[in-house]
Amino acid sequence: MHLSKRALLIAACALPLAAAAQSSWPTKPVRLVVGFPGGSTPDIAARTIAEPLSKALGQPIVVDNKPGASGNIAADQVAKATDDHTIGVVINGNLTSSKMLYPKLPYDPIKDFTYLSLLTTAPLVVVAQNSLPSGAAFFDAARQGGDKWSYGSVGVGSVGHLGMELLKGRVPGVKAVHVPYQGNPQVMTDLIGNQIQLALIPPGVAMPQVKAGKVKAIGVTSGRSALVPELPPLADAGVKDFNLEVWTALLGPANLSKQAQDRITRELAIVMKSPEVRQKLFEQGWQAVGTSPDGMRTRVKEEAALMGKIISTQGIKLQ
Repeated sequence: MHLSKRALLIAACALPLAAAAQSSWPTKPVRLVVGFPGGSTPDIAARTIAEPLSKALGQPIVVDNKPGASGNIAADQVAKATDDHTIGVVINGNLTSSKMLYPKLPYDPIKDFTYLSLLTTAPLVVVAQNSLPSGAAFFDAARQGGDKWSYGSVGVGSVGHLGMELLKGRVPGVKAVHVPYQGNPQVMTDLIGNQIQLALIPPGVAMPQVKAGKVKAIGVTSGRSALVPELPPLADAGVKDFNLEVWTALLGPANLSKQAQDRITRELAIVMKSPEVRQKLFEQGWQAVGTSPDGMRTRVKEEAALMGKIISTQGIKLQ
């Protein structure tokens, strides 16, 4: 009995120490790196989760925009971080296609990161100049435009780029030329200014301009979506076998401590289930997801295979 009481006392004393160890991270502000400009769709997702996650962690989360190279510059900064307080929000291309497109990519999408969670998903919206026709007639016009037409994306290897090349494969005769930009807001600016004819843009950026009458929405790259229920799927315009989403994900460097991993995934799971966060993301054009690290890993693996096929069959190369 004496030994039993002593064991219980030791266990009771150990509980506060265990709790303290679990909550010892973070010890300073957390840097959240985003590889695209303020106002871009990854930035919107990052800033939406930053505030509630900051409250849960008990430390400020500082969003640090580092645009360039389709988000690869920021991804590389996360991969090389050693302070245990740097994480990042990335998009599809950073983990699924960049390694196939950039022979000297400074990071390995599989080995150099700690996957934390898939955050958000959304179909893409095919947007075009207001003067262009709708539906199947739009693609007829695109065929007639040949290589005099151009489309914008956030860079070589991005979903907007590879998705458009996939779309061109599904609609023979469309030969629009790719024009890369730093972010989707810049793409929209040139689309509104009639510098390019079309683009694949996430709903959060596309729909405000569509509703303002500045650009035309042709359709979405999925079935009917709750995010944009007013828009038809591209299948209605005669495009077959085309289903594509854009997504954002949260990751850290491969050396991110187990304490940080556990704390982030535990708190983020709660944040992503919050009705307020889900509604805010929805209003910004995102469907909240919030997966386990394994769920994120599965999505990356499956999409990397799809993007690899697009890159190979379409002969996409960096200039």
